[in-house]
This record gives sequence, structure tokens and C-alpha cells, in this order.
Amino acid sequence: MSELLEKSLRTLELPRVLEKLAQKAVSEEAKERSLQLKPLTGRQAVVRLLEETDAAKARLGLHGAPPFSGVKDMAPALHRAEQGGMLNTRELLDIAALLTASRRVAEYGIRRQEDRDALDGLFSALHTNRYLEDMIRSAIMDEETIADAASPELADIRRKMRAAASKGRQILQRIISSPSYAKILQEALITQRDGRFVVPVKAEHRAELPGLIHDVSSSGATLFIEPMGAVQANNELKELQAREEKEIERILMTLSAACAGAQANILSDYGVMVRLDMIFARAQLSYDMKGCCPGVRETGGVTLRHARHPLLDPAKAVPVSLSLGEEFDTLIITGPNTGGKTVALKTLGLLCLMAQCGLHLPADDGSTVRIFRHILADIGDEQSIEQSLSTFSAHTSNIVEILERADGDSLLLFDELGAGTDPVEGAALAIAIIQHARARGALIAATTHYAELKTFAMTTPGVENASCEFDVQTLRPTYRLLIGIPGKSNAFAIARRLGLAEEILTDARAQIGTNDLRFEDVLTRLEEKRQTLEEAQTRADQLRRQREEDAAKARSFREQMERARDNARSKGEADARRIVRQAQQKAEEIFAELEELRRHQTQQANYQALNDARATVRRHLKEAEAELRPPQEAQEPVYTPGRPIEPGDRVELPGVKMPAQVLAVNGDGTLLLQAGKMKMTIRAAEVRLLEGREAVKEPPRTTGAATVRLQSRAASELDIRGLETLEAESVVENYLDAAMMAKLGTVTIIHGKGTGALRQAVHAVLKRSRRVKSFRLGRYGEGEAGVTIVELK
Repeated sequence: MSELLEKSLRTLELPRVLEKLAQKAVSEEAKERSLQLKPLTGRQAVVRLLEETDAAKARLGLHGAPPFSGVKDMAPALHRAEQGGMLNTRELLDIAALLTASRRVAEYGIRRQEDRDALDGLFSALHTNRYLEDMIRSAIMDEETIADAASPELADIRRKMRAAASKGRQILQRIISSPSYAKILQEALITQRDGRFVVPVKAEHRAELPGLIHDVSSSGATLFIEPMGAVQANNELKELQAREEKEIERILMTLSAACAGAQANILSDYGVMVRLDMIFARAQLSYDMKGCCPGVRETGGVTLRHARHPLLDPAKAVPVSLSLGEEFDTLIITGPNTGGKTVALKTLGLLCLMAQCGLHLPADDGSTVRIFRHILADIGDEQSIEQSLSTFSAHTSNIVEILERADGDSLLLFDELGAGTDPVEGAALAIAIIQHARARGALIAATTHYAELKTFAMTTPGVENASCEFDVQTLRPTYRLLIGIPGKSNAFAIARRLGLAEEILTDARAQIGTNDLRFEDVLTRLEEKRQTLEEAQTRADQLRRQREEDAAKARSFREQMERARDNARSKGEADARRIVRQAQQKAEEIFAELEELRRHQTQQANYQALNDARATVRRHLKEAEAELRPPQEAQEPVYTPGRPIEPGDRVELPGVKMPAQVLAVNGDGTLLLQAGKMKMTIRAAEVRLLEGREAVKEPPRTTGAATVRLQSRAASELDIRGLETLEAESVVENYLDAAMMAKLGTVTIIHGKGTGALRQAVHAVLKRSRRVKSFRLGRYGEGEAGVTIVELK
């Protein structure tokens, strides 16, 4: 990569983003590779990286991160083992840790066939070696200890070593415990010198204890003597220790050879896990930035929706939305200093670089980037005392290099283009540079204060103005990027707010040319018009959303009413069918009794009983025939209001207890009503006028058979799922009346679980009803929290 490209990456602060990425990685190799990431220039490669990041992000949300602890580069140790070298215990334990990590990551990656994603190929490429992993861990307890189970030979040697050591200690124990040796011993203890067991003997009594002297205290008063009786046991222990060391060396060589045999798979797994570590680091960074996966295109332009600079505080950063390369190929950004022009420029370049590195973008869904071969930036103060370069010279040197590399796959970013020299010459030079870069096919974004560039953007096809909004009242930028509107520097307004004398400002304005002053006035009027239109658009959007919400509520209310009517009709039909079945059954029973009477009639009295029975049958059949007729809704007298309904009148909807106010009478005769916060349109014939309305006679109360029909229609269950709470309360109260008349002891109200609002409304009705003795939620098998069991008085 050329020095100019490296410089542009540093200017756009990609290395700082990669540092944040490296902090999310676990293994050292993944951290180093993350810091060395470079933007890719192939669309397929970039799409593959983004798909991997997307898949890892989805897995993070469902299962957390894979366990990458223990992923360490063991290539040098394995290469030495392949050459016949012996690995130490630390190296072998590190290889075992790497094998453990490989196995756990492979287990993490197991997914069902229908859930396959872009990472399945990497997870399936892992070679687990549980046999070698267990071999190492069973042989090596820790860095200093080889387990007895490492080999049968080692276990036998150590058993004999323990026996020899016990034998030697027993001999010495008898000596230090014997009263006859008490006066010659400095202390009654057993210690070791040069790996052999000895006892401390006073120097003046050394002749009284035959043995080998292994050490003398610094004062010379104590000799550490190995008694002759313990020499043989100690010699045997020494021989066993030598055999132990040789056996341990053989075990380590065997394990080293086994690792060398699996070297290819181990190193392959290491490479795969490092790559997965980097992918999940990208996913974790996406979570932290609240990023999204952008669309990727090879040609066309860049579209960023509510993009945020990843290095700014998310709580304070103002998102910017911009596009480049679709309707226009050059964007000229103007506005006051510290207004956010440079941040917008860096955000555009940095997010394109991040996408080409496989990183998600801190932007909203729908953002799209284009693959650029060169993203070149000239941003910041480039003056150099050592190279005798002024700010203008330094910028010009950069621009020369940028223009040499510019082509149709380039994105060029210029900050304060043409600054640092005479404004007239600088503006002319800036326009010429932009025209030259456009001729090469590059996409360009530049910031400036020059009015000439604003005019150039307004009069040149393919070049668009943009500005960073500034609040003159508070002297603070809003950092909002406005596409299509040239910006003002606001120097006079800022100076006035800061206290500069008005006469100085008047003199300054007099120094500005008439054309320039007229142009600034036009910009001011455009900005005022834009703000007015934006406020009007905001209000219109709020009204539109409110209208849509009201319409949705009205549709929901109408649908609920229709469902309630359909439910009532369905329940009536079911009750009618039940009555028919009962009547048919009763008639069959009576006919059976008649047949029995006919067979047994022998006297005149029996004929009288037969006549009575026939009369009873006819009466029951008539009652059944009356009940067999489909229940018809009570026809209420046609209601005619005493006067035409006008706006402001209060009316009542049939079946709804809530009154509504008439807002307007439409041309087609329909009424616009408001009930609470809800508005609806309904025909005038469907409402009743509450004020000054004619009295409607109550239908005559029914008795006898009508009472029987009312009682029979009270079912033991009531399903109110889908009703509004207000409607449900009315339905429940009516149902309790019917259940009491039907003499039902226990009934079930089905309200569903949901949010619990309907259940609370039902319980509130039951608590205040005098007909209810007690109620409770359903138990297991009854519907649990979705039903309420009511016991009536």
C-alpha cells in the first residue's frame, strides 16, 4: 500500500477504529491481525466478510461468544517436536489448551441444517483431537508435576520410591526416638541433604554415630550424618529417582511425538480459531456501535442513513444522512467553522473504509456503500517547518498526489479546498481541481467557505450544495447536514453575539460587494424558508400520524362490535339447536309412555289416562314447535328524532353505553362522531338523539315460555376474548343476570392471558356484583390464568 493511501487511512482515523476492534478479540494473534486490517477492493470478498460479521452477530445474540481462551500460537514448539525435540510440560499444556479450545469452539458451532449460515464452513473445518488432549492432561498434572498414571512404569517406580523412602525414614525414626542417641543429636528431626535422608549430630559426638557426613552447619557445631543403616535405603531411593527422571523424559518424548504427528491439524485449527476470533470481535464491535450491515455495490454511489462517527460519544453525536454518486458526483459542504463539515467528510470516508474491512456501520438500515480502489483524503493542517512547507503548499502537495491517482474507482475528500492563499485565486483553483477530478470519474466531497464554490455548485450539473446548520441565537452548531442548501459562515452574526460594536459591523458590511451581499441575503431568505417549510412538514407529519392512529382505532372498534354481534348470533343458534334436541328427546320419551299405556289399557279408566297423556303430548309438542322456530331479534319500533341532528348534539350508539358527540353532518347524511378520544363516521339511522328525544316504550315483559327461553340461553361458559374492556364489562354484567335466572351455580368466563387488562376488568366487575359469591382463576386443566371460575349466590 502506498504512502499516500496509508496517510489517508490515518487521516480518516481507521487505525483508531481498528484499536477498538482489537480490544474485542481474545487471542493475541487475532488482536495483531485486527490492527493490521486493510480495506479490500473486491466486492465478493467484502460481501463475504460482512456476511460473516452478520452471522456472528446473530449467534452472539442467541448463544453468546465462543470460548476462545487457550488459543495460542504453538507453531515454534510443534516445529521443534517435528525435528525430534522434546517439549516441556508448559508447552504440552499449552497444546492441550489449544486442543480444548478447538473442541469447545467446534461444539459451539454445531447447528441444525435449516439454521446454516456463513460461519458453518469455518466451524466444520475444525479437527478436534480429544484423544491427544486427554493423553496430555492425564499425564501432566501441572507445569511441575507428572502424574503417576502417565505410564505403568512410572507408577511402579514411584511406588518403590515411596517404599524405599519409608524404609529409610523408619531407620532414622528409630535413631531419633531412641534415648541412647538423645544426647548426641542436635535436634530430634530428619532432614535431607543432596537428596539423602540425614540426622543432625553434635560435632563432638560424631564418632558415636557411624555414617556418612553430607553437610556441616555454618557454625561447625552440627554435622548432618547419614547413618550406615540408612545408606542402603537411600542408595536404592537414588537409583529409583534416576529411573523416574528417565521415564519422565520418555513420557515427554512420546507426547511430543504425538503432537508432532498432529501438527498439521493443530496449526490448521489455530488459524481457523484466530479467524473466528476476529469475526466475533467484529460482531461485538457492531453490537457496541449499534451497527448495521450495509449494502455493497461495485458501481453507483454511497448512501448513508443517520450515520454516526464511530469515535464520537454516541450520546452526543448527531447523525448525518448523505448520498453521493447517484444524482450528483460532487458534494460541496459549506457552513461556519466547528459546524460539523469536517466530521461529515470524515464520516463518509471512514464508513466506506470500515465496510471494506468487513465492519458493520454505525448507521441505520438501508445504508449502501460502493467499493473504492482509492479513498484519498486531504484533511487538516499539513504545514511543516522541517520541509519549509506552508499550509497552502502542504495541501497542494497532497492534492497533486491525489489527482495523479484519481480514477473512476476513487473517492476524493478535500477539507477547505483552496484555503491558505488569496481567496479569488484559491476559489478558482478549487473549481479547476474539482473539474479535473470529475473528468477522471472520481466521486468528490469537499468543504469550503468560498461563495464562488457555492455558485459553482448551483450552476453546474452533477454538483450539489450541502450545509451544516448553525443556530445563530445560541452560537452553537446543530451538526445537521442539509443536502441541496448552501451554507453561510455567519461571521457577522457571531461577531454581533460576541459583542463587536455595531458600527464596526456596518463598516464591514459596506466592504462587501453588492453581488456578494445580495447572494448572502438570498441564502438567508432560503434558510428562513427552509426552516418554515420544515416546521410545517413536521406538523403535517404529526397530524398524519394522529389521523392514521384514529382511523386504526375506529377500524378496531368496528371490528370488535361486529365480532361481538357475530358471537351473540352464533351463541343464539347453538342454544336453539340445544332446545330442539331437548324437545325431540322429551317427545320420544312421552311417545314411549303412550305406547306402554296402549298395550296395558284394559279398562275405561285406562282410556281416560290415554286421553290425558295425548293432551299432554300435544301441549309439549306445541311448546317444542314454538321453540323450534329460529329466535328472532326483538324488533324495536323505528326511531325518528324529533328534529334533525346537528353538530354539537349528543347521541347514543345501539349496544354501546358511551355517549358520543356529533362533530359534523356530512353531505351524504352520515355523521362524524367523537366518543372519548375516538372518532368514527356512522349513518344517522343507527344512532339515537339523547337531548329532546322521543320516549321509546319498553317492550312488554315476557313471562312463561319467554322466561324459559331466557333461562335456557344462559350457557355455563362465556368467551369474551378479543373484546375491548368497556364492551367486555357490559357483556359480563348481562351474562351474570342470565346465569342467575338460569339458576347456574358455577360459570366460567374465558378472557385469555394476553396483557391481563381484560382479566382485570372482569375481576373488577365480579368484585362489585352482588350476584357473585366468589371467583378464582382456573387451575391446571381448566385454562389456568386464561379463565375465571365464578360461583354465584
